[in-house]
Amino acid sequence: MFRLLSRQGRRARSSLSCQRRHEHQGVMAIRREDINVWERRAPLAPRHVKELTNAGYKVLIQPSNRRAIHDKYYEKAGAFVQEDISEASLIIGVKRPPEEKVYPKKTYAFFSHTIKAQEANMGLLDDLLKKEVRLIDYEKMVDANGFRIVAFGQWAGVAGMINILHGLGLRFLALGHHTPFMHIGMAHNYRNVSQAIQAVRDCGYEISMGLMPKSIGPITFVFTGTGNVSKGAQDIINELPCEYVEPHELKDVSHSGDMTKVFATVLSRHHHLVRKSDGVYDPLEYENHPELYTSHFRTSVAPYTTCLINGIYWDPHTPRLLRRLDAQKLLRPVKPSAAATEGWPELPHRLMAICDISADAGGSIEFMTECTTIDKPFCMYDADQHIDHDSVEGSGILMCSIDNLPAQLPIEATEYFGDRFFPYIWEMLPSDATRPLEEEDFSPQVRDAVITSNGVLTPKFEYIEKLRERREKAQIMKKDGMKRVLLLGSGYVSGPVIEYLTRDEGTQVTVASVLLSQAEELASKYPNTIPVMLDVTSQEGHLESLVKDHDLVISMLPYGFHPVIAKHCIKRKVNMVTASYLSPAMKDLQQSAEEAGITIVNEMGLDPGIDHMLAMECIDQAKAEGCTVESYSSFCGGLPAPECSDNPLRYKFSWSPYGVLLNTISSATFLQDHKVVSIPEGGVLMDSTVPMDFLPGFNLEGFPNRDSTKYADVYGIQSAHTLIRGTLRFKGFTDAMSGFVKLGLIDTQPCPMLQPNSVPVSWKELLCKQLGLSPSISEDAFEEAIYNHVGKDDFKMETFKWFGMLSEEQVPHADTVLAALAKHLEARLSFGKGERDLIVMRNDVGLRHSTGELETKHISLVVYGDPKGFSAMAKTVGYPAAIAARMVLDGEINRKGLVVPMTKDIYGPALKRLQNEGLQFTFKSTLQE
Repeated sequence: MFRLLSRQGRRARSSLSCQRRHEHQGVMAIRREDINVWERRAPLAPRHVKELTNAGYKVLIQPSNRRAIHDKYYEKAGAFVQEDISEASLIIGVKRPPEEKVYPKKTYAFFSHTIKAQEANMGLLDDLLKKEVRLIDYEKMVDANGFRIVAFGQWAGVAGMINILHGLGLRFLALGHHTPFMHIGMAHNYRNVSQAIQAVRDCGYEISMGLMPKSIGPITFVFTGTGNVSKGAQDIINELPCEYVEPHELKDVSHSGDMTKVFATVLSRHHHLVRKSDGVYDPLEYENHPELYTSHFRTSVAPYTTCLINGIYWDPHTPRLLRRLDAQKLLRPVKPSAAATEGWPELPHRLMAICDISADAGGSIEFMTECTTIDKPFCMYDADQHIDHDSVEGSGILMCSIDNLPAQLPIEATEYFGDRFFPYIWEMLPSDATRPLEEEDFSPQVRDAVITSNGVLTPKFEYIEKLRERREKAQIMKKDGMKRVLLLGSGYVSGPVIEYLTRDEGTQVTVASVLLSQAEELASKYPNTIPVMLDVTSQEGHLESLVKDHDLVISMLPYGFHPVIAKHCIKRKVNMVTASYLSPAMKDLQQSAEEAGITIVNEMGLDPGIDHMLAMECIDQAKAEGCTVESYSSFCGGLPAPECSDNPLRYKFSWSPYGVLLNTISSATFLQDHKVVSIPEGGVLMDSTVPMDFLPGFNLEGFPNRDSTKYADVYGIQSAHTLIRGTLRFKGFTDAMSGFVKLGLIDTQPCPMLQPNSVPVSWKELLCKQLGLSPSISEDAFEEAIYNHVGKDDFKMETFKWFGMLSEEQVPHADTVLAALAKHLEARLSFGKGERDLIVMRNDVGLRHSTGELETKHISLVVYGDPKGFSAMAKTVGYPAAIAARMVLDGEINRKGLVVPMTKDIYGPALKRLQNEGLQFTFKSTLQE
């Protein structure tokens, strides 16, 4: 009887549970698998859950129609089927969760696939570190001998073997042979493994009856490895009439073996590994120095193999089984014998198929560079062209390399895995991710599997960061003679930067972002672009390593990060460009930057940036003509196009929502008719709005922005009696926004009730707290209190209702009320598909001519976004930064220290190049006697 089946239903030992069950009480959750459509497994079966609930533990399980074991069986075992699992301190699954679904400061257990610094999962690893999650990885739960104790390995072997037998049937048919393997389907097509086994037995019966085409010759299977994967695959082949032979006997049976059976051999290390120097195998030496060894598999075994089932773990230091060159030799056509006819064709070569159950891309099978999938399980590898064909026809080797094989037999795999995992669940249940790891009472099997804890990689896994850096460096430095630019940030405005710079084939851009998926998306669109993961808040060492490998750094991150980045640039003597204001902290670095001999260009975006350049071009020209500047006014705004402004704020976000909202409570200072006007912070700014009618069709309003008076010295216009810089919005924005201010929603103080671990609250509950109202207040009384608090303003009330803020709708979790409001508004005020944004800028410069005439120069910029291309904000911020970067790279800007675009040598070329990118400036003037 098939030994795997004999173990089904066997209960896990519960002696450990009896010892521990009353030591700790807690809440555990089984999360829903949501990364792969085929993932129907769970880490525990209902009978395991029943033991936990009987012991007094609360078990939550997220509902899932995809899970192979129905929710009702878990519910019957005592689990609570519910969506919200935030109550649990321990959350377990099979595969990795999406980053956005990871709860902070919890203990998680799942297969993370991070221990080799797998690039696809580095975003998850960074998220776990940022959220201070304790990660227990099943893959690293091993016994004293280093063998894995919690795994699906045997079922990977079972499913993989069933699949490749099915694939052989298809491949033989494509070559003109109907074989008994055609009776076997893909593993997931069977209701359970018993049905699959019966199909294999039916195939075996026909083989034993001599129904294999004789022109094919004897069929040989080679299994690499002696672990659970190999054993599972062998359990299936044992259902065929199979004779096992030693590897050295394979040559003979492949030519003259009995056609009423198949032949198999199991390959251990000593069968094919030898020391390069003398051809001897020393197992102890190999463990410590595998790089001293090579494999003769390609010459001693592969030429006599019909199907290779590869189940060995591969490390970059260990020898490969097969390389591309080996495949080319093995696929050389065999001269047909005299007995071959059109109806009885012989095989073109001996090696027909490889089932790489290890699924190590680029590993022991060098030319297996990409895994196949359950829905597309096979491809043909053409060694001459080094390409894969999505087919079972044509020339080459049939490849099957599915990396989630046990998901094809989900019920049996769940039972099997749960039995092995269950004894260790008891010590995980009391785990508190906020405690230091050394305070936990973990066994070595669990402790050594903890990859992250308390916001850091545990000592055993600190090597992951080094692996990542080495891989990135190799990728970045791969091409010689390139000008290398490090772009920090992958948000709204990064696209034009990359597009502009990579027009030059000699420029390479590395996009570093905390959101790897965004960086990868950008890299897929442009040549010579490399995506990397970087969180500058927690990875300063990684940041420095990246800075060191580049010629220039462009930071599109919030301005608060720039001083830290600039210090690394100074240390490594690397130039830098930013689009942000030159902050006091950046100004302090002037001397250091000069001494390092580097250029740091600041304020090279839209506002600041284009506004400066247009202002200085006008002012310098006026001074050259003998004019005196008497007034300067500059207003700029990023807006939705009028047809997209259908909301109470008449606004949508084209840059940081938090920054937009924070700006509404900032202070402002400006000069008006020789008088300094100061507006205090806290929200009064929204009452300082004035109509802006220079483009009447837009119905604009404006309010002052920050300290405008300092620009008298910056622009050299100390003669001006009026100097104001401000922000533009559509009329109605400030009226609606002042309502949020009056309700205390623009609040940057920490708010405990909104923290990620807190119980969800509604907007009504939050507003009651902000205004000191009873949470049990009636709806009518609540709305009346709000109405009175905002001065009985109907428009403001309609605004709150439109945004769902007088309802029971939940407030997003965040550190502050302002951050929660930013998330809430961003969800409702993001640009939809096909919508476009708008940039409006207006500079008015009052000039007194030597003749006494007063002339006002009107300089306007109106830019619309392209729904199929870049937004207006992206173009007007990204292109100036990219142009400055190009000028630094090409030596056009060579001034050392901190540089702003206020001089003709910068603004002259930059403004011309912006016009070449489609940014058209309008110049008008009015004269007054």
